[in-house]
Amino acid sequence: MSEKIINRSKQLFESGYGCAESVLLAVCKSQGIQSALIPRIASGFCGGVANTNGLCGAVAWGVLALNIVYGRDNANESKEINYQKVQQFQKMFLAKFGSTNCPTLTDCDLSTDEGHQKFKELNVHQKCTDFTGEATRMVLELIK
Repeated sequence: MSEKIINRSKQLFESGYGCAESVLLAVCKSQGIQSALIPRIASGFCGGVANTNGLCGAVAWGVLALNIVYGRDNANESKEINYQKVQQFQKMFLAKFGSTNCPTLTDCDLSTDEGHQKFKELNVHQKCTDFTGEATRMVLELIK
């Protein structure tokens, strides 16, 4: 079952959705979560937070997907389980890829035209497909 969800995440990315949108769409669908806000709430996180060289969107929205499942509903609830899951996810991604930062992962400065050109010329899109799929896989593993 999880391979189907991981592949769906990759397919979404390949179809034109960004990394953040793809992770969120795939994980939420697998959990039966629907909202008119999905994927639009993730759009600005694609490309390292709107091409500003920030956190990888797949990582950012992997965290949000975990928050949807393990977040709290009121201020009196503990954040402990949520924080444990998010920390585990961050460690897993960092161990696999060496960074959670978009420009480090892609070796491209997406805030520049040159960076976008390099992204296209070197087919970095394929690496991002892998980051998207692996972030989805890791989140699903932590949800089980």
